[in-house]
Amino acid sequence: MRSTLVTARHLLSRAVAALAVTLVVALLLPAAPASAHGQLATSTPLTGTVVREPLTQLGLYFTEKPASNAHFTVTGPTGSRVDSGWSYSEPKRLDKPVQEYFMVNGVFEPRLYHTGFPAMVSVAHWPAKGRYTASYLSVASDGEAVRGSVTFDYQGPSTAAPAGWTPPTDGPAPTLLALVEGTPSASPDAAGASPDAGATGAPANEPAGATEEGPGGGLPPWLVPGLIVVVVAAVVLVAARRRPAARGTAVSTRRAAGPPRKPGTPARKPGNRSGGPARRGRR
Repeated sequence: MRSTLVTARHLLSRAVAALAVTLVVALLLPAAPASAHGQLATSTPLTGTVVREPLTQLGLYFTEKPASNAHFTVTGPTGSRVDSGWSYSEPKRLDKPVQEYFMVNGVFEPRLYHTGFPAMVSVAHWPAKGRYTASYLSVASDGEAVRGSVTFDYQGPSTAAPAGWTPPTDGPAPTLLALVEGTPSASPDAAGASPDAGATGAPANEPAGATEEGPGGGLPPWLVPGLIVVVVAAVVLVAARRRPAARGTAVSTRRAAGPPRKPGTPARKPGNRSGGPARRGRR
């Protein structure tokens, strides 16, 4: 019984230790990588930096060529827009490669992008010092939305708006919004995305049979082994508690009952150990 109890405790301690390791790894590791392509690789200026000269253009570099109807805005500290259209420019080699993930046969596979495809956003003027935000909305060759913003602080001189210029108020094109919202009939080519823009000469399109999943699709990879460890620990704990109690009950029952009496054996009289007639005391 003692060896069984020791074994049960040992198994329980190992199960608890495995569960603890699983939970720690799950908390330390990042979530499943996103499979979207064409994300922002770098920008000029970088987000969080200080600009001290009035730039005429802002450069946003993506891992794929932005869609032809991509939407860009630059908003000043007063909340009004100061952008004046955008245009393509020559791709440039990135100082630091960007890694994106592709879902291939149910497994995320990394791919390095060494080239940045720019969208040059024109700035009409710099009305005041403060925080400026450059926002973008596009769609990648895999149909995933490409959206985000770059925020920086401008501390340069104020500049006047061009003659006859008015702050733009236009929004994203309806076709772009349809693609971003995931309309089934929409295709990346309709948005003008380049199907062969990618990195290291590899096509951006997925191999036949590959499926795309976002970071929130399916269960977390650590959930199943974690549940298995919890179930095993619970089973071992219940077994460790029941076995000693059951054996202790059997032993106590045997001791209380005593050895079975043979049939035909007369009951012993009190005070007569030999079984003969009782002795009379002296008068």
